[in-house]
Amino acid sequence: MVLLVRHGKTPSTGKILPGRAPGLHLSDEGTAQAIGAAERILELPKKPSAVYASPLERTRETARPIAKALGVKVVTSRGLLECDFGDWTGKTLNSLAKKKEWAQVQRTPSSFRFPGGESFTEMTTRAYDTVIDLAQAHRGKTIVVVSHADPIKAILQTAIGAPLDLFQRLTVAPCSISALLFTDAGPHVLSVNSTGSLKELALA
Repeated sequence: MVLLVRHGKTPSTGKILPGRAPGLHLSDEGTAQAIGAAERILELPKKPSAVYASPLERTRETARPIAKALGVKVVTSRGLLECDFGDWTGKTLNSLAKKKEWAQVQRTPSSFRFPGGESFTEMTTRAYDTVIDLAQAHRGKTIVVVSHADPIKAILQTAIGAPLDLFQRLTVAPCSISALLFTDAGPHVLSVNSTGSLKELALA
């Protein structure tokens, strides 16, 4: 089983498109959320055996208390990085929402490439392939993967077989936990955007 954890809140969450810009850390609330995520993960009877994170500060800081609680080290993976927003990196969401391209981002993301950056299709392939590789490397075990909202939404959308153009309909809140189970019959989405107890996953 793969637990997909979005990083906790930062000072710019919901205001700016930070992308891959360095130096963005968790806020105090985000740090508390990460600790809470670790506590929720510890409720599982089958403890995760590994913790992976995107190399950015906010994901590594979210992964750190989870790894500490499990007695493992955080391993970074570039495949879990946020989408490369190119020239849009660091822009406010209010200013981006006024661009004519914004409707394309929201309604037909499969056709959009960020100026000077990555396309949603490239991000989806990268993130999903990374999760498959990690799941196969830990076959029969549970692992934690800490990433960002868009990659996690794309991973979930791919797992259920939905078109990429529908992935914006998913919500992945800060420090929410979504769960995937990879089987010989294909992936199964066990939970999406959970911010409560994970005890029901014990039945999976």
